[in-house]
Amino acid sequence: MGVLDLFLELAALPSPPGDEREVADRVAAELRGLGLEVDEDDAGARIGSNAGNLYCRLPPTAEGTPLFLCAHLDTVQPTGALEPVVEDGIVRNAGGTILGADNKSAVAAMVETARRLVEEGHPHAGLELVFTLKEEVGLKGADAFDCGRLAARLGYVYDMAGPIGEVILGAPSAAVLEVTFVGRAAHAGIAPEDGRSAIAAAGRAIADMRLGRLDEETSANVGTIEGGVARNIVPARCTFNAEARSHDERKLAEVVQEMLEACAFAASLTGCEVETRVDPGYKGYRFRKEDEPVLLARAALERTGHEPVYSLCGGGADANVFNLRGLACVNLSNGMADIHSPDEHIAVADLEAMVDVSLALLEEARAA
Repeated sequence: MGVLDLFLELAALPSPPGDEREVADRVAAELRGLGLEVDEDDAGARIGSNAGNLYCRLPPTAEGTPLFLCAHLDTVQPTGALEPVVEDGIVRNAGGTILGADNKSAVAAMVETARRLVEEGHPHAGLELVFTLKEEVGLKGADAFDCGRLAARLGYVYDMAGPIGEVILGAPSAAVLEVTFVGRAAHAGIAPEDGRSAIAAAGRAIADMRLGRLDEETSANVGTIEGGVARNIVPARCTFNAEARSHDERKLAEVVQEMLEACAFAASLTGCEVETRVDPGYKGYRFRKEDEPVLLARAALERTGHEPVYSLCGGGADANVFNLRGLACVNLSNGMADIHSPDEHIAVADLEAMVDVSLALLEEARAA
């Protein structure tokens, strides 16, 4: 089975966060079919999934720098059927929802890389594969994985939409806010003056916030809001969830403080109380072009005919967790396009090319 066939099979299996069981079983079966040992940890029970993170190690056959590769098994929630099809060299979903190239294209490429190593006997300095859970809802699988199991101190994830060749030098830190306004219920027609609208308070707070792209390093967003029980009752509770991201920790702290102050001010104006909770989303990181994992990526991309391009990204990936744990992990674009949408697609040529990039990374690491 080649990378395209495996990807089509994986993409047809729904795996929203917390329901990765079927995909995890398929990936484990493919690796075990190669004679490799696959271990599933107990992360599922700890983070609310029906599967665990998968770990597979290919022992070194040569001297050099061992590598790990990581991809996540979950996708954003499908809103329709999963019917991957190939049209003019492009894989799309005919079912009218996401394709799941994010991140099953990377899963397929990494499994196919293992197959090529086993069946073709490519020498390498050691490869470890990690397949994680619930990445799409906060990098939870990677956070629950025991990084102490990894012999490799250097690795890669392929979890960035964009043309092959893009090397992500840095990702932001994030903070997550949950805000609840508590007002007073009253009949909206008979005694509205007796009520205190929690929805009005939340709306005032949101209106006062700086949202969207604040500068080239920083963004903020309010993503969900919920409140009220009926149209003729002044709403006593309203909760919204927000986030802020920045490549600059100082800016992130300032934006979060601004958002909290907007909430407190809105509560004082509307006679409501406000409850706020701020949780760290994930920690950012930054590489230099001369750092070892970046140099290896550059050499591997050039070896396979791709021009390296360096950029920063505005989102988090499992690489954030590995870097926080002291492992150098670089995110590489792998050709995914229009992810998280019904237009999501990936070229067959890019699926195949990322296998070549993976093998080239291992070749460069062996020579290092």
